[in-house]
Amino acid sequence: MQPTRPRLTPPIADVRRAVRASLGGSSSSPSPRVETVPTPDGGLDTGARAPYSTRESDRALVLVALSGGPDSLALAAATAFEAPRAALRAGAVIVDHNLQPGSADAAATAARQARALGLDPVLVRTVVVDGSGGPEAAARTARYAALEAAAAESGAIAVLLGHTLDDQAETVLLGLARGSGAVSLSGMRARAGLYRRPMLGIRREQTERFCADSGLEPWTDPQNSDEAYTRVRVRATVLPVLERELGPGIAEALARTAEQLREDSDALDHFAEEMAEELADIAEAGISLPVSALEANPAALRQRLIRLAVASEFHLTLSRAQTLEVGRLVTDWHGQGPLDLPGIRVERRAGLLVFSANPHTRS
Repeated sequence: MQPTRPRLTPPIADVRRAVRASLGGSSSSPSPRVETVPTPDGGLDTGARAPYSTRESDRALVLVALSGGPDSLALAAATAFEAPRAALRAGAVIVDHNLQPGSADAAATAARQARALGLDPVLVRTVVVDGSGGPEAAARTARYAALEAAAAESGAIAVLLGHTLDDQAETVLLGLARGSGAVSLSGMRARAGLYRRPMLGIRREQTERFCADSGLEPWTDPQNSDEAYTRVRVRATVLPVLERELGPGIAEALARTAEQLREDSDALDHFAEEMAEELADIAEAGISLPVSALEANPAALRQRLIRLAVASEFHLTLSRAQTLEVGRLVTDWHGQGPLDLPGIRVERRAGLLVFSANPHTRS
């Protein structure tokens, strides 16, 4: 006689708890078995809907981005369970990247699983990946465009993504290897506009166990073991080496680092925005900042003020090298002339750092 499958195992409880917190249900602390980063704070904004109505049509909709893999399948099952308890409807959106044989079959299987879980609507979208910026970046761009379109079409108030603590650790390690700044090293946010990532405190092994305990059969994407992709090499080789050589807990440590950096980066961004409101002088020709105030502030704030001025007025993003070039007009001033950058000109004039559009350069 086969043993009865437990109704609620620790992995199922952990994932459901994480989803409940993300959807705005009862608050709870992360699982004590794993050191985790915090779950998203605050519930979902249901807008003008009637969140506690007993009529299904009155309830706000959330969509799960479902690939059929263990992470997103566990998220879909937990959301199907928790959404009604948070007075929400839950559906799914499946994106077929059409990059390998059988992708349409995998998408159809994921759609059947979503319907079996009780998710409705279940939307399948096939996208064209053009390869711009490399295969990983191009697939990501196409995927997020499809998710946003599906949310707009269905009226969903949020899209839930199945990123785990392991994904967060890989993201931070990749950013570190590339010499990225605090924004990249802060990793993925649990809450970012339309998107929610409930499982950033959940290990990948927990989602796999969730599926096994729930009798769900996840799809194994062959690209997840293709070491032609940088992230796969980090997952399969780099992190295991770090764990072996430095001891266990590397993934959790990287996730904690991301959380701490995010707090610091958010605080500095907030201070820079407050200062910009006081210091910036916007004119028809552009925007200016007083040199004395820039010079008096630490480099982290000075560089944020420079980037913020350019982004707000010209909708351009300066690289770190470009930002440092502009900063030298403040800290290393020897009477040098205007600095021409793509789309903008920066010059020091009468105690001001003046930013103006440069029609002679291409953005």
